[in-house]
Amino acid sequence: MGDLFEAFVTLQARLRAPGGCPWDREQTHDTLKTCLIEEAYEVLDALDKGDAKGLAEELGDLLLQIVFHADLGREAGRFDISEVVSGIHNKMVRRHPHVFGDVKAETSGQVLKNWAKLKAEEKQAGSGGDASARPLLPSVLDGIPRSLPALLEAYQLTRRAAQVGFDWENIEGIFDKLHEEASELRAALAGPDRACREEELGDLLFVAVNIARFLGFDPEIALKHSNLKFKSRFQSMEAEAAHSGKRLAQLSKEELEILWEAAKARSRVARSQGHES
Repeated sequence: MGDLFEAFVTLQARLRAPGGCPWDREQTHDTLKTCLIEEAYEVLDALDKGDAKGLAEELGDLLLQIVFHADLGREAGRFDISEVVSGIHNKMVRRHPHVFGDVKAETSGQVLKNWAKLKAEEKQAGSGGDASARPLLPSVLDGIPRSLPALLEAYQLTRRAAQVGFDWENIEGIFDKLHEEASELRAALAGPDRACREEELGDLLFVAVNIARFLGFDPEIALKHSNLKFKSRFQSMEAEAAHSGKRLAQLSKEELEILWEAAKARSRVARSQGHES
């Protein structure tokens, strides 16, 4: 396995070397950002489909992105793949003192608490004590990447805040807030201020994320499932219309609603029979 991975790293370096692949030689960390995101989402797609063969392939594509970025780092004299691997190896040892040390952690909750504590200590040590290298006061929100998709960022922000007690006492409180934000959005729609509408819409979405978090669900996954459900039902509508020699754009709103309700009924039957995720 070690020899195989080394051969893969060497292959990528060859693609970047003079006489290698013109496309590979043109790439930079910035130009590869989209590729990295796309490959990560293709891994998630394979997971959602339960496609083991596809998952192995997509993980390989994601690994390529990691090796590619490491090779760019090597060329610039900043880091190489050995530092990437040794860095994560050492981090996992440090972050698991209940396995490799004397710390006791018998539940996943204790493990996560220790993990957060160690992460904060590492960040503070990494600043070298230089006050200009970090905020004046450490924050539980430190370390959440600004590049996260907004839905995931909202989830992480509120999850961190909840860890120090800043949270609703029960789900009813969040539903009350949801109704409040919906009312404020309705009020904003009556006015001319587009920026105000956007702000109120964002507040409404932020509260919806909190409902998911409070119930123990990942909002990204929950929304993805709803997206897939909508796609399946809409395509079922298209198929039914085509069977009648028509396209959806030719139908009235009433006819579209009838097709939608029929598609919902079919999907419920399929789900009860275990054919729909």
